[in-house]
Amino acid sequence: MADNKLVREITSMDEDFAKWYTDICIKAELIDYSSVRGCMVIRPYGYAIWELIQKEMDSRFKKTGHQNVYMPMFIPESLLQKEKDHVEGFAPEVAWVTHGGNEKLEERMCVRPTSETLFCEHYKSIIHSYRDLPKLYNQWCSVVRWEKTTRPFLRSREFLWQEGHTIHATAEQAREETLKMLNVYADVLENCLAIPVVKGQKTEKERFAGAEDTYTIEALMHDGKALQSGTSHYFGDGFAKAFEIFYTDKDNRQVNPFQTSWGTTTRLIGAIIMTHGDDNGLVLPPAVAPIQAVVVPIAQHKEGVLDAAHKLAESLEGIRVICDDSEKSPGFKFAEYEMKGVPVRVEIGPKDIEAGQCVIVRRDNREKTVVAIENVKEAVEKALEDVRLALYNRALENRKNRTVDCLTLDDFVNTANSQEGFIRAMWCGDRECEDKLKEVAGVTSRCIPFGEEAIGDTCVCCGKPAKKLVYWGKAY
Repeated sequence: MADNKLVREITSMDEDFAKWYTDICIKAELIDYSSVRGCMVIRPYGYAIWELIQKEMDSRFKKTGHQNVYMPMFIPESLLQKEKDHVEGFAPEVAWVTHGGNEKLEERMCVRPTSETLFCEHYKSIIHSYRDLPKLYNQWCSVVRWEKTTRPFLRSREFLWQEGHTIHATAEQAREETLKMLNVYADVLENCLAIPVVKGQKTEKERFAGAEDTYTIEALMHDGKALQSGTSHYFGDGFAKAFEIFYTDKDNRQVNPFQTSWGTTTRLIGAIIMTHGDDNGLVLPPAVAPIQAVVVPIAQHKEGVLDAAHKLAESLEGIRVICDDSEKSPGFKFAEYEMKGVPVRVEIGPKDIEAGQCVIVRRDNREKTVVAIENVKEAVEKALEDVRLALYNRALENRKNRTVDCLTLDDFVNTANSQEGFIRAMWCGDRECEDKLKEVAGVTSRCIPFGEEAIGDTCVCCGKPAKKLVYWGKAY
């Protein structure tokens, strides 16, 4: 009975997906609730996953020439007001500081919802010549947005993220940067998190406040809802003009530079849960699993078993491995590490020792393989790669099965009402049609995908000529 206790505490995803998600966040010890409403405690196991995501991202940022910096947490109101569209976009979510100690501040300050204005102020003081460009910066920090409805990792009032900010001499260089970083995000999600994504451009309605163009990677969760998983923005020279940032070019002219910003957040942990998890708990892609393999001794009270288990763990050099020699029963350990999403379990008992073998069990499908002890490292490495590929392919299959092409409005509405997933449909580009589709079908535009052929030549909403294929869906 005790061995199944952990599993019994998880609501089935088919019964209540939202409750299932929250159960995993709590039972897998990723988060705890806080007395600060809308904020969460990220527990060590959850934070370790974030650190591994951060490591994968940060190494790629550095390889593409970016440097990490840190900006203040507070932004004076006058600074935030300098870019009209930007401040209007964030105004409803801003948290304001009005007092320092017992004294009222002469100018209130917001707790950063994002840092474009701070970077612009800094750029103005350090950029004078074309020789000063480009500046390729990234910041790891927390930001605050006063969300009304919150959910662990997906939407909280304070969350962790990275925000890249770059400034360039030409629009062409800035646009190239914008797409380069979008591709970095796609690489991390697909190759490290095993989450397939659709890359594309946001509509004008959905673009970032103050941006000329916003690009996105959109992932589809197990329940058919979309999750915006990373965005990259091209600002043109709008911020530079608003903040009076100039540099002297090679022809000795005073000109404005061009900017970008791009960001991902701890919602990627939510994406992992909702893409790969099952009714037994978390299922982690190996690249971001704090524990990639756990060695579980069977009948550890018998002579030689614990020694063999520890030697087995020591032989897995280069793999994040633990040997659980606690006095819990093997069945409880199995359930516990399944809950935590550990990709591979290695079992060894008296009969295995006698036969010179051990048993490898994959978390994603519980497939068992008997291997010789001397071959265990190669076998575990292969199992980890097999888990990654299987998780990716399963998520890709889910997306394919939940993606429907619609040519008429009736078909669009019926599809949106009958199933969750992506709808691909043509759009004329008018905001009125985008708003109407949200009103009648409850979906939003997710992106205008790159490199996908049109599926017609008329708008699914109004019937007018259309050249833009759009992914639509309900989203977190």
